Amino acid sequence: MSQHATEITHRLVSTPGGRIHLVEQGSGPLVLLVHGFPESWYSWRHQLPVLAAAGYRAVAIDVRGYGRSSKPDATDAYRMPALVEDNVAVVHALGEESAVIVGHDWGATIAANSALLRPEVFRAVALLSVPYAPRGGPRPSDIFAGMGGDEEIYMSYFQEPGRAEAEIEPDVRGWLSGFYAAFSADTMPAPGAPDPHFVSKGGKLRDRFPAGRLPAWLSERDLDVYAGEFERTGMTGALNRYRNMDRDWEDLVAFDGAPITQPSLFIGGGQDASTTWLAAAIEAYPVTLPGLVSSHLLDGCGHWIQQERPAEVNRLLTDWLAALPN
Repeated sequence: MSQHATEITHRLVSTPGGRIHLVEQGSGPLVLLVHGFPESWYSWRHQLPVLAAAGYRAVAIDVRGYGRSSKPDATDAYRMPALVEDNVAVVHALGEESAVIVGHDWGATIAANSALLRPEVFRAVALLSVPYAPRGGPRPSDIFAGMGGDEEIYMSYFQEPGRAEAEIEPDVRGWLSGFYAAFSADTMPAPGAPDPHFVSKGGKLRDRFPAGRLPAWLSERDLDVYAGEFERTGMTGALNRYRNMDRDWEDLVAFDGAPITQPSLFIGGGQDASTTWLAAAIEAYPVTLPGLVSSHLLDGCGHWIQQERPAEVNRLLTDWLAALPN
């Protein structure tokens, strides 16, 4: 690896909604990395040096509301078109006209919509953990209300401003460790145990988190990094993404059922509910992702895929990137 490829640069760039903090490594074609909930640019720590060494300009952002990026007060400042324009602004602020975009969890949905809304900027898209499912069907809040019976799914639990914050913020580090463990292959609850995606009446999400050990991919130092960011910023900016799902459904009505035609890649975890609950979305890829190059499910892998299985994800990403047209 060259000395240049090992250098990491932090910077803030201006966007229509404020400023975005990013971490950059390497030179070459731009690859924009977009994290999910509840994470940060640090989720891509295993990918940045590998992409740089492979000849790419790897850039991982803190999504609006996270880390050192701007955190607007208004809840509706976190709607999907605004996050897409943040990504466009980052590309242009870096002096580039186009980029490959890679996203995980909410970042996968943001990446997919970036490719959908701004295809002239995002020439290819890789989705990790959360499959692409085009806008359509009932209003999201109506779907959530019909799930879980007497229990409440976490997306609904996150809707009311302040409610989840009251659970998380008194013990950010403890809550994050449980949340990460609940959806990691080596620490998730056993089959038949109460599902940590749901909240019982009068309960909290953390009631169902595993306790006592961290997943293998997460060191105490890694947890300190994540916890330190959210202890400083609070959780509202991150949670506001969930509070805009109905607005997204309204904002994207013109894209109902729309496919993403650019070259694409999907990598999911075999033990991740995102791939089992959304199995029909994966099956629909010939229609919804006609440019799909390859789709992969990693056996024995949970939700935090690029951290649980960095070597495999890095190989799949770099092989896909190398095969893209210039």
